[in-house]
Amino acid sequence: MQHRGVDSNTRPATDCIISRMLVLSLDTTSRAGSCALARDGQVVCVQGSDSSREQGGQLPGALATLLDRESVALREIDGYGVAIGPGSFTGLRVGIATMQGLAMATGKPLIGVSALDALAVLAGAEQYSSGRIVAWIEAWRGDVFSATYERGRALRAPVIAPPNELLDHVSGRATVFIGNGAARNMDLIRTTCVGNAHLADPIAPLLAGAVATVTSQVLRSGHHPPPHDIRPLYVLRSDTNVAANTRLV
Repeated sequence: MQHRGVDSNTRPATDCIISRMLVLSLDTTSRAGSCALARDGQVVCVQGSDSSREQGGQLPGALATLLDRESVALREIDGYGVAIGPGSFTGLRVGIATMQGLAMATGKPLIGVSALDALAVLAGAEQYSSGRIVAWIEAWRGDVFSATYERGRALRAPVIAPPNELLDHVSGRATVFIGNGAARNMDLIRTTCVGNAHLADPIAPLLAGAVATVTSQVLRSGHHPPPHDIRPLYVLRSDTNVAANTRLV
């Protein structure tokens, strides 16, 4: 079972609730990947990856470096979190396979977290929490993966579409944009949503910390899924015009 919403309604699968825990998380959905460690739900360290190198060439060494830096042994980790997409197909496969291997080897649960949900968590942690949040992740050929959130809840399933088509359906309400897709289209956002667009700071943050935060919440709820349950989150363009039927309101 994968975590697909910021305010997951996941129900406890067991009566075992972790009272104190260490969570190791990983994001490989883009070249600006990262890993993080959270203790009792609080992120203690986030480490960015080398964007000039392929993700596969940095793992699992990057995770080992993070654990060494924090003087934490792998056997102390209580659960793992991984960003399941959307994003780079290759990056998703490498990241999920790496964390599945660690979770299986240590007999610990693995939580899959949407990268769009992670962005919404990061934006909501700032002063924007009471408004609307639009998370954009770069796709291909200029498109973006997009999801819209209000009060911590995703309004609908994510879509992929050209940025200008998505912005055509943004109403006059104040909206916070976050993600590398928003960073690439900052000028378009500003000119289309005059006076209503706010750009998160940072606009394209590292995601592993938010993945660790969501993972901690899910594990604390008592849901401890087996590692093999995790699947990549692919957002595919439908045969019809997606944006024509998508209103960000």
